[in-house]
Amino acid sequence: MKQKATLRNSGRPFVFSNFAMTADGKIAFAKDNFIPFGSTRDHRHMMELRATADAVLSGARTVEVTETVLGNGGEKFRRQRLKNGLSEFPLRIIASGSGSIDPDANIFKKHFSPVIILTTERISKAGLKSLRRVADVKIFGEKELDFHAALRWLRKEWNVRRLLCEGGGALHGTLIHAGLVDELHLTLCPRIFGGRHAPTIADAQGFLKLAESAQFRLASARAKGDELFAVFTAK
Repeated sequence: MKQKATLRNSGRPFVFSNFAMTADGKIAFAKDNFIPFGSTRDHRHMMELRATADAVLSGARTVEVTETVLGNGGEKFRRQRLKNGLSEFPLRIIASGSGSIDPDANIFKKHFSPVIILTTERISKAGLKSLRRVADVKIFGEKELDFHAALRWLRKEWNVRRLLCEGGGALHGTLIHAGLVDELHLTLCPRIFGGRHAPTIADAQGFLKLAESAQFRLASARAKGDELFAVFTAK
């Protein structure tokens, strides 16, 4: 498990992300119609990456639509986590600027590790009360989530050194725009979804100039079957 100590991530976790992506850059169909499309190999790759992370981050809509519980992937990966010097299960983190996630979501029914919800002052009093029954809720920002402050807090209070982001596109796009993604893992799958409104890996505020765009360098790429597994590191 490697992590470079740089000024870029000083005081916060090393942030890496993982996505399966179609050949036309989509990570799901439009209108929250999510159907897993990566291979068994890609799913195993996801769990291998989780086994190197102290915590896994996902957006509220992704958590609800996919019904994920952000677990460790089973006994094999539990042992791998322990070998890497980590806890048996990753800390689970949900980002929701409005705090609108359903407190009856599947993730809250599994109690193998703490769940933290990062939100803003836009959350209602009723929503805050109900979510605090099922998770640790922390407010960062008035209208928009202050991820710089949130990540520093995770590093200081929860000792999160490596944070894996698994989507969705709006959350990941926000992190990209804020310069908070250090490493990007992409599985390019041999499918075309099309659709103007189908989500991509970066759907939040975009860049308007080429010179201002987020820049990455190709660290590795390998073909396995019909899929291409690539790793990019931030410049």
